[in-house]
Amino acid sequence: MTRQAKADLMLMMITVFWGSSYVLTKVGLGTLGPFSLTALRFIIAFGVSAPVFGRNIIDADKKTYKYAFILAVILFAVFMSMTFGLEHTSASNAGFLVSLSVVFIPIISFLVLKQRIEKKAIVGVCLAVIAIALLTLDTRLQVNPGDILCLLCALLFAVHVVVTGIFTRHVDSIALGVLQLGFVAVFAAAFSLAAERMTLPGDFRSWLVVLALSILCTAVGYIVQTTAQQHTTATHTGLILSLEPVFSAVFSYIILKEILAPRAYAGAAILLAGVLTAELDLKKKLPKDKPGAGAEKAKEL
Repeated sequence: MTRQAKADLMLMMITVFWGSSYVLTKVGLGTLGPFSLTALRFIIAFGVSAPVFGRNIIDADKKTYKYAFILAVILFAVFMSMTFGLEHTSASNAGFLVSLSVVFIPIISFLVLKQRIEKKAIVGVCLAVIAIALLTLDTRLQVNPGDILCLLCALLFAVHVVVTGIFTRHVDSIALGVLQLGFVAVFAAAFSLAAERMTLPGDFRSWLVVLALSILCTAVGYIVQTTAQQHTTATHTGLILSLEPVFSAVFSYIILKEILAPRAYAGAAILLAGVLTAELDLKKKLPKDKPGAGAEKAKEL
């Protein structure tokens, strides 16, 4: 298995985690404010990951800290737009809209990095656009304020993916991933103390939600992302992560009993087809004739 294939599998794993995060965040907002939930999520994530990767943090240079700070600013904006957006839209809708980052990533990569967009990636992106339209728009093509915030989240997340891809090639990716969690924790805690009365979860269910968001969706998710992006492109990353809304819809149905319209299920199928189109190299999968095989077959005839 190639390094890119392993990286893609790692990204697929965190896509499942992040698909569940919309539902978990929606549940968490029932008892905690947006800033408090985000602060707890990142404080715990940093507290869990820092001791494990302490050597990486100790060995980190000034450049790593600077890059981590920049990524944290973007990531904090990502989470604020998503969290506030979830207060005004469904978990399924949020997952679908945020997946529009799959459209923004190759465009930003082309404009900023001058990276050529692969033909199969273009096909995958086009299918993703059609799918997301089927998944999100109602019959009157209306978009509510929560949807607008989720669209902003998609753009910011695309920027985060591209910038992460740039930074991980120059510094220790693990230190970068852990330090950005710490910076986001500081930002969220400061805003929580200033704008909210920072509170702790009041029951076991709320703590379970916060711990799942902190450990699986944040600590594991963003450290794995920064590590995996060393061995794959930003466009590949975006296409794999575009499967988030499919997992989001599944978790929303199981936990929140949210039901999709028939066209949304068609959109989910198209989205899956788009990702597979962009990820699979069919030419390599097709059997090739061995040299001289044609002559041998001719002799047999």
